[in-house]
Amino acid sequence: MLDELDTVLLRLLQEDAGLTNKELAARLHVAQSTCLERIRRLTRRGILRGRHAEVDLRGIGRGTQAMVAVQLRPPDRAVIDSFQAFVAGLPEVLAYFVMSGGDDFLLHVAVADNDQLSSFVLDRLTQRREIVHVRTSVIFGHVRRPVVLPL
Repeated sequence: MLDELDTVLLRLLQEDAGLTNKELAARLHVAQSTCLERIRRLTRRGILRGRHAEVDLRGIGRGTQAMVAVQLRPPDRAVIDSFQAFVAGLPEVLAYFVMSGGDDFLLHVAVADNDQLSSFVLDRLTQRREIVHVRTSVIFGHVRRPVVLPL
């Protein structure tokens, strides 16, 4: 269980992962050693899993985003594992989800434009023999919750 100090620390780090230990301690009104120990404990527990910089996709030439739902057959462990390894190596894929229900995978992709998106789906994905259905939805806007805290 996380206490109030841990929760505030998580919020601060998610808002700005570049804050120094000194800055964090000052905002939390605790000693730097206390703050550092809290960060180390959260890291050991696997709650903090790195610090990241947010990149503007448009700024790096990948302004077209889409969600691509994929159905595979047969739906067995070997097929799922093989497809997952394939997807993990695709530079167009920002994130992927292994799903239950009608779709087996949901891919979040970012490419330069609709031509690249079409190429990605038709020339890369659908060449896989285990794929029986692909549904692509272009993303008009993407809002990510910048801070996630315990409920």
